[in-house]
Amino acid sequence: MNPNTQATATVAEAPPRSHPRAFEPVTLVLTIVLSVLGALIGIVLITTLGVSPNTAVIGALVAMLIGRIPIGVLARMRSQHRQNLVQSAISGSTFAAANSLLTPIAVPFALGRNDLVWPMLGGAVIGLAVDSWVLFRVFDSKLLPATGSWPAGIAAAETIRAGDTGGRKAALLGVSAVVGFVGALFKLPTSAAGVGFLGNIWALAMFGIGLTIGQYAPDFGFDLGARHVPHGLMIGAGLVALVQALLLMRTRKGGAAAAAGAKAAGGAGAAAGPDADGGRTVEAPQLRRGLLEGMALFLCGAVVVAIGGGVVGGLSLPALVGWVLLAGVAAIVHQLIVGLAAMHSGWFPAFAVTLIFLIIGLVLHIPTVPLALLVGYTASTGPAFADLGYDFKAGWLLRRDAAPWRPFELEGRRQQYLAQLVGFGVALVVVAIAWKTFFSDGKVPPVAEVYVTTIKTGLEPGTMTTMLLWAIPGALVQLLGGPSRQMGVLLATGLLVATPQAGWMVLGALVVRQLYTRWRRRGVTDPAAREESDEQAENDLSLVGAGLVAGSSLNDVGQLTKAL
Repeated sequence: MNPNTQATATVAEAPPRSHPRAFEPVTLVLTIVLSVLGALIGIVLITTLGVSPNTAVIGALVAMLIGRIPIGVLARMRSQHRQNLVQSAISGSTFAAANSLLTPIAVPFALGRNDLVWPMLGGAVIGLAVDSWVLFRVFDSKLLPATGSWPAGIAAAETIRAGDTGGRKAALLGVSAVVGFVGALFKLPTSAAGVGFLGNIWALAMFGIGLTIGQYAPDFGFDLGARHVPHGLMIGAGLVALVQALLLMRTRKGGAAAAAGAKAAGGAGAAAGPDADGGRTVEAPQLRRGLLEGMALFLCGAVVVAIGGGVVGGLSLPALVGWVLLAGVAAIVHQLIVGLAAMHSGWFPAFAVTLIFLIIGLVLHIPTVPLALLVGYTASTGPAFADLGYDFKAGWLLRRDAAPWRPFELEGRRQQYLAQLVGFGVALVVVAIAWKTFFSDGKVPPVAEVYVTTIKTGLEPGTMTTMLLWAIPGALVQLLGGPSRQMGVLLATGLLVATPQAGWMVLGALVVRQLYTRWRRRGVTDPAAREESDEQAENDLSLVGAGLVAGSSLNDVGQLTKAL
């Protein structure tokens, strides 16, 4: 399914000729205020409930409400593109504060090494910065296309559009959001059902199967997590996904020639939107350069962590070189696996993938402190990468009708990146001020405590052998599905997160998709009419899915009262 064909109706007013700026006074002030709110929400929830909510919908709603205040300067916030900048910043600050900054520094703290908190924070800042930079460089490539699902991005875009256009689509989105919110109140993973209406059917089928198996396997006396089966599957699938990503970095001469010809033809497609343009904004050479730059920067960050954390004095030169290489590779592999899982399913197994590298470190007999720093540095990458992908997706949908499209899209994406950098900066300040208060009160992210417990207790005999054996079927499933479906990664993701009832939600949504599409198709024999019917079915289902995700996100943010 392609959720982007007509999922975003034309806006009530034509897009501006130039994209609004992230540093315009009104936008910047609102961005900073909401980023503080997002960072606090993220810190409170990650330390009390162990979750970090997507606050993008909250940011979009607040920006829309402010735009309705009858004061001239605030009316500028009626612009969908300014609302997109604000929602990008608040969601970025939430994930940055909770996942990319606070969780990494909690690892040395839980280990009893308070002296390593500030060096680890420096390493986490580098990981966060490189994470977002790489996504900015490679978004809308063949590896991470804008046409991918990115479910939370669709939810944010449709929420913003609904505030402007109203009508049937707004009503459908609103009703779905209410259903998603109420379902989440009753502990039902309605966001999983929403994702089922939005993503690639093959990828989501594997995700749903993984969720279902992960939920019910313990009832049959087979604890998959304790036996590290999902981790083994993810190792195999992740290695194949990495090779597939490297293959996508190749430049095909025919494709390059075609792209050059299209540009030389006068740029007609660039004025007609992404579909008519027929190509992506990031080609293979740019993808290759972006990933290589990311790898080099991650290695530099690992060197900084090694120096700041005292790893240099505790390891021999060969061991130090090996540690730096492992930290750099772990950071970029973690980033890519988390990003691919998030793109297809809206869920990312950051904790589990970090745990894989922790286990590898234990197998290699890395000493306790260097291993803790390796884990913290790896954990700093991934979530912000995925979140920025969601936000770029939202912006891409909102900018589809611009003319000329390509320069407007690229400038809009750059402004979103700048807005997220503001959110990241705010998150850093909030974490730097608040971490000592939270940690001294015993409020430490649960995942950090799991990392430290694993480091202290070590591995049971045969753990690595088991993981390598299960890596074989994981690699085969990933190879079978290919890079466009990521079936192996999604199967492992489902097994790792294993949220109760989520598998039934995903699989049920896939069944509804098929039934609804066939029902709309009934009696239609003309091929063109059937295609139009299928597109309309996709439009309706995309709105339902976006509403369910948005409603569930609102409930997640509402958990703040419970945490407090």
